[in-house]
Amino acid sequence: MNYSLRNKFDCNQGAIRAVRYNIDGNYCLSCGADRKIKLINPESGLMIKSYSAHGDEVNDATGSCDSSFILSGSKDKSIIYWDVFTGLPVRRLRTHVGGVTCVSFNDDSTVAISGSRDNSVQCFDIRSRAMEPIQTLKEAKDCITDLIVTENKIISSSLDGTIRYYDIRAGELTSDKIGIPIVSMAITSDNQCILASCQDESIRLVDLDGGEILTEYKGHKGSKDYRIECGVLKGDGYVISGSKFGEVIIYDFLEANIVKRLQIGSGNTISSLCVHPSMDQILCASGRDVQVWSINDSDEN
Repeated sequence: MNYSLRNKFDCNQGAIRAVRYNIDGNYCLSCGADRKIKLINPESGLMIKSYSAHGDEVNDATGSCDSSFILSGSKDKSIIYWDVFTGLPVRRLRTHVGGVTCVSFNDDSTVAISGSRDNSVQCFDIRSRAMEPIQTLKEAKDCITDLIVTENKIISSSLDGTIRYYDIRAGELTSDKIGIPIVSMAITSDNQCILASCQDESIRLVDLDGGEILTEYKGHKGSKDYRIECGVLKGDGYVISGSKFGEVIIYDFLEANIVKRLQIGSGNTISSLCVHPSMDQILCASGRDVQVWSINDSDEN
């Protein structure tokens, strides 16, 4: 776990709300309080393109499966579907009545899914010209905080303390009530377990099929002003979490003990983090800065 700082850059966006790798990890997206999304090369820190059309802070963004489009959600209650190369909006969707907190695509990027402060999840067929959602999921009793989309499930977390699993093929809903507000989620690479980061400064590992809480990871400090994101490193050997005091905490997946603390910058809250899709590399945001941490090549070999 010999992680070292690989790169650090200021996105010039004010506070960073979210950082996300694209599908192959060659590029990243940063979402800022300046209402913009930026496409950046994380190795060099070079800003490739900026996307500007939202009327308020951008809370989340994700790239399509072929990296040709971007989906973003904003505090202005809108979702925008962008053309990566032209930098222009292809479609703007304004059916939520609260700020959009999280966005995702399905596997082939034909359906856009969004979660909102209006307690709903909405699904849009972005191949059509229809402006209304093809499905609205209204079971949550509080703000939707995160989404995970698998081949046949939409998984949502909410501040009402519940994880909901919508089986698209069977048309069924199952739920696991954690009882503590959930602020973010991650899924293991084998799609068997969900990590739920909760407001009580713990991450719970939940069995996806049975709903049992298998273990808890404690040691990071939470924040009421930011959602503390979590993730699983390549190979499902380690769990990572942001923290209030500028640390990325790395836990052993099985033992649940802390094996590493990465001190990020000046101690600001880690407002967002993202695990590289194929490498032992972590992208994290703190204040105005984005940092890339990775295991040295010699350590990986």
